[in-house]
Formats: sequence, structure tokens, C-alpha cells
Amino acid sequence: MAIIDNNKDKEPKWYALTVFSGYENIAKQNLENTIEKYGLQDRIFQIVIPMEDVLEEKRGKKVLVPKKTMPGYIMVKMIYGDDIWHAVIRTEYIHSFVGPKGRPVSITDEEARRLGLDGAGVSDAKIELDVKVGDTVEIIEGSLSSFVGVVKAVDEKNQKVTVTVEMFGRESEVELGFNQIRVKQ
Repeated sequence: MAIIDNNKDKEPKWYALTVFSGYENIAKQNLENTIEKYGLQDRIFQIVIPMEDVLEEKRGKKVLVPKKTMPGYIMVKMIYGDDIWHAVIRTEYIHSFVGPKGRPVSITDEEARRLGLDGAGVSDAKIELDVKVGDTVEIIEGSLSSFVGVVKAVDEKNQKVTVTVEMFGRESEVELGFNQIRVKQ
């Protein structure tokens, strides 16, 4: 099947796909194989399984475990076209795009930001945050919302910080995006 590239002038947007629940990783891998097989790297840019770290007790210890926040869904950043729709829908373990009658509706910039998707929006705007090692920050998004911690490392390029938070009398390090924290004054 040849893919006709008639959408080069469009900007990539985020779309949600429904997949068989419990098979998100396989669906992602299959879609990556489809991208490779049909040479869609210039149309499909990123595939994300929405995850967050959740505090669980294992063998008497509290640990952060990655969990799927939206089982049965994967997010795809792509330049949409009918040709792409057919390639994606025919991928094993993918059911449909989220939208009326299976026709995709892109995720809004605000929804993409809330989901922590990289490159949300056309501008791919960077968050300006004056944060440095040793600063006290409040976590404002995610499973650790309202926790307070101390910045141990700052990665300006990827807009991430490593923060030490105290949970149950122990210190734990977590990596957070700039959009998930607020510097305490």
C-alpha cells in the first residue's frame, strides 16, 4: 500500500487512539512498525502511552510505580490525512481514533499540556521558570500534587527537574516537568 503525502503543509497535532485495553504497549510497537513499513516518519512524530508515577506499597515499602493513566488509549502526534487514517486503523490492536464515527478530532493544546504531552500546540512554547538547585518547590500536577520538595537537578533543555520529596518519613527523588511545579517564595 503506497501512502500519498498530500498534507505536508499542515502542522502536527495530538490525536487519541482507542486500543485494546492491556495491549497499549503492543499497539504502540505495531504502530511504530507501520510507520517504518510505510515510511511515515515525516507524518507521525510521536506515540505516547499516558503514564504517571503512583505511590504503592511493595514488601512493606512505599515505591513510585509507573501506571497507565488512560488504559485503552494511546496518544499520537501527527499530520492527519485520510491516507494516514487507513494506515493507523489497519494496525493490529488499534481500534479507532477518538472522534465522531471514528474520525479524529485533535486534542486541544490545554488537554495536551494536562496530559504532559511534549510539543503541545503549534508553537511548542517553552515554559520560562526561574528554578535552580536548592529551591523549594510545590508540586501542582500529578499523583504527588501538593507535595513540597527541594530541587536536586535542573534540565533546562528538556524542561525537567529532579526533586526530593519526603513521603512516609523517607526522602524520594522524582523527575517532574516545569509545568508540574511552582517555585515557593
